[in-house]
Amino acid sequence: MKSSFAPWSVPGERPLVRFDNVTKRFGGIVAVDQLNLDIYEREFLALLGPSGCGKSTLLRLLAGFEAPEGGRILIGGEDAAGTPPYRRPVNMMFQNYALFPHLSVAGNIAFGLKQEGLPRAEVKRRVEEMLALVALEGFAKRKPHQLSGGQRQRVALARSLAKRPKVLLLDEPMAALDRKLRSETQFELLKIQQSLGTTFIIVTHDQDEAMVLAHRIAVMDRGRILQLGTPAEIYEQPSSCWVANFVGEANLIEGVVSAINGSYVTVTANGGETLRATALGEVWPGTRTFVAVRPEKIAISLQEPPPGSVNCLAGRIAEASYLGDKIVYRVRLGSGAEVRAAAATVSRISDMAAGKDDPVWLLWTPDAGVALDH
Repeated sequence: MKSSFAPWSVPGERPLVRFDNVTKRFGGIVAVDQLNLDIYEREFLALLGPSGCGKSTLLRLLAGFEAPEGGRILIGGEDAAGTPPYRRPVNMMFQNYALFPHLSVAGNIAFGLKQEGLPRAEVKRRVEEMLALVALEGFAKRKPHQLSGGQRQRVALARSLAKRPKVLLLDEPMAALDRKLRSETQFELLKIQQSLGTTFIIVTHDQDEAMVLAHRIAVMDRGRILQLGTPAEIYEQPSSCWVANFVGEANLIEGVVSAINGSYVTVTANGGETLRATALGEVWPGTRTFVAVRPEKIAISLQEPPPGSVNCLAGRIAEASYLGDKIVYRVRLGSGAEVRAAAATVSRISDMAAGKDDPVWLLWTPDAGVALDH
């Protein structure tokens, strides 16, 4: 189970892959900036960030397609410097799958094995094993153009795993799939990784994909890791306003810290409201802070709460968007700022009690919000 897998928390546990102060530049652009990262055996790690943040460069450095200009990359405790890609215990699955159009499914899977000079019987056995793994037993003789996008993706995965690498690198492998097929394929990929125990590292800009697949997520921007943690840690305890906004949606309510009580802080919002939240950053009385609250943690009420209630904002509904499983409300406060609240759909849209311009109050518990210093 993902929840019980945490080798990074075991003292003395050696990582399978270590990026040690690694830097990579392309001209005047710093793609990877003095980056440190440990990745463990059997881990499924997601590199999550916007385009150009350095995620794919990190994969190419590990695969040996690029060389770092500073720092070291260790695989199994050994420095990988000077080791060509074909001699590294690493394989890479590219975004466009890079299948050979003139070869059959079986021929594509067998290609790397034949290049290594494996006996014919061993090649045949591994091809059959991989076809069974990705549920394509009846497709061995088909050519890539006779397959669907999802089937081509599975052939590319089988080919990448056939050589039994210690680490499989996946560079946005599901970007070309439609939403429903992408969701189905994510669970297939997770099942395969768990059954093989191979270390998987996936590059993605899709936060939902990272949350579903990964034991840990490394959130990147401008060549650096801004936060590394489990999906729950990243979502519930973001290290900054940037992370809170990038991973999911977050309301950021600015104010001044007026008191600190244990792990909670009291904040006076710019509109004068009293807010209470968990302190994650370094905050102290008199400093400006942002209280980050996820839309689904905010309750929306037509009834005015008692005077003096904490974590209570008054406003009017600017827009209500029906999304099937939930309704997202944009509520405009008296200050002109807007706050988003999400409510699960428990009845038909025609039964909605709140509509545009209706006065409402937004409420949440003190442990639902976090105070961030930036």
